[in-house]
Amino acid sequence: MNNLTELLHIKYPIIQGGMGNISNAPLTAAISEAGALGTIGVGTMGVEEVEAIIVETKKRTSKPFALNIPISITPHLKEMIRLVVTHGIPVVSLSAGNPTPLIPYFHEHNVKVICVVASKKQGKKAEDAGADVIVAEGYEAAGINSNLETTTLALIPQLVDAVDIPVVAAGGIGDGRGLASMLALGASGVQMGTRFIATKEAPFHENYKSTLVEANDDSTIIVGRSVGRVRRVMKTPYAAQLIQKEQEGVALEEFSQMTSEDYHRVGALEGKLDQGFINGGQVSGLVSDVPAVKEMVERMMNDAQGIFRKLSGSGVES
Repeated sequence: MNNLTELLHIKYPIIQGGMGNISNAPLTAAISEAGALGTIGVGTMGVEEVEAIIVETKKRTSKPFALNIPISITPHLKEMIRLVVTHGIPVVSLSAGNPTPLIPYFHEHNVKVICVVASKKQGKKAEDAGADVIVAEGYEAAGINSNLETTTLALIPQLVDAVDIPVVAAGGIGDGRGLASMLALGASGVQMGTRFIATKEAPFHENYKSTLVEANDDSTIIVGRSVGRVRRVMKTPYAAQLIQKEQEGVALEEFSQMTSEDYHRVGALEGKLDQGFINGGQVSGLVSDVPAVKEMVERMMNDAQGIFRKLSGSGVES
């Protein structure tokens, strides 16, 4: 155990990314059952839909899981906060907004608070506000990203040096090598989204999973730079439409409508890759199979441990 696993009462230092609006109980529960921390991302979903996922997740696992609340995105902030407390969810992940006013309330109800950040400045503010854990996300990650576009490799060691609470690395991590490298940089664990998509328990369309398995190192693309809405998605026919619209000078309002969660669901859940988008991180090129969650997590841990054993026995010549 390390400071992260002990704090969150999990076996392995691995956290599931939020996956707003396509979150579901089967995958979240499977991840928690495997010894990591499953996460339900509320996105813009309604209260009843999120509560149903929470209830189903609790039926599937008695182990800890988290609720990710994107503060400035959910139209039901107060209700989502209530759900955390009502259902005794032990961990909340806060992103896309200022967590400072919310942290004391969660602590009053014995909820551990994770804050998602994209810079050293944001990380220090989160620590000062009382966050228990920081997830630092580089722009290798899938989905909505910071306009700063700082890479995980550069961000993690700088943030680790700046704060005293556990730092979790996110973006570009999908196997034991990624986990080992982030631990070597001082992180206490990793957060993954893309790699968990391509698992047996993930109830996403096969077109999504096969796109990841067939991906290579240049299979993702950034859209939204022209309107200040950076998002990393898989290269698909619909992504090409988004790029074309940007080249034509699309307005923010139209781009936001074309990248709404409705189109995310069409791509991820219905597999219509010419009518909706699918998020994907640069780690997609490392995805080569669709294992069970437990198999993938244990393989990742074993590979990371093997790397450290190999390095400890190799020695360094001066």
